[in-house]
Amino acid sequence: MLPSAAIVCFGETLWDMLPTGRQPGGAPGNVALHLHQLGQPVQLISRVGDDELGHELLAFLDARGLDPALVQRSDTHLTGVVKANIGASGAPVSYQIAWPQAWDYIQHTGALRTAVAQGQMLVYGSLAARSPVSRETLYRLLQHAAFKVFDLNLRPPNYAREVVKYLLQQADLVKLNETELAEVMGWLGQPAAASTALPWLAGHFGLRAVCLTQGAAGAVLYAEGMWYHSPGYAVAVADPIGCGDAFLAALLAGWAAGTGPAECLRRACAAGAVVAGRRGASPALTETDLLALLHAP
Repeated sequence: MLPSAAIVCFGETLWDMLPTGRQPGGAPGNVALHLHQLGQPVQLISRVGDDELGHELLAFLDARGLDPALVQRSDTHLTGVVKANIGASGAPVSYQIAWPQAWDYIQHTGALRTAVAQGQMLVYGSLAARSPVSRETLYRLLQHAAFKVFDLNLRPPNYAREVVKYLLQQADLVKLNETELAEVMGWLGQPAAASTALPWLAGHFGLRAVCLTQGAAGAVLYAEGMWYHSPGYAVAVADPIGCGDAFLAALLAGWAAGTGPAECLRRACAAGAVVAGRRGASPALTETDLLALLHAP
């Protein structure tokens, strides 16, 4: 039986194919790994192929201490791979996401339903909802979630406007970046300025909180009618991939522990900065790392 405080992450776990080689990736998988590293009980719902890349990915999760029990195995589709095109700054500028892949076919099972019903939160994005099978599984699981977290993570052309709107309607907390905010508000015919857009989204979709990441400038959080802001932390960037996933993991770990919104946001910005300063999408991230940055002179 899962601990009552478990956070369940749903969606893709895959290999990022980078100029420097391949590394484990996928936003839900990264978030789950960082939650685990921060001491939060977590379960990952995904699907990999019964192939060499799938076996290596499962071994990686196991070696990092993340239980892969809810990562399904497929004998009909290959483990997911994504080619990231890297810009001059070292940040991805575009993604080539193969189709179809094993994580497009996450099957609804009683074990998944039980995990979500017993969990404290369900975290999901838009990418795994691109396919009918995984989308239907997600829709069914959302009915059993106590608290729903939508990390938009829009990767064109792998999403549909109406699906994203539905996932917003289901959410309690939404995390998005400035580009995603501008796109979504454009769909809805509303101004994209954060000062008006975040309260509007909260009211329109019945959200408890909306978090907007702003890169090096930090992030803002609109929660229960209150505003919170945290500046970014200056670090020498080694690899920006996965910063947003670390940010979300720290935000949710604090939220699950009952930490106040302002401190949750500070810790989230610190987590993103720590990961930016290290290679890989899911490098080591500990409470000690966060405290060192939070209390640095």
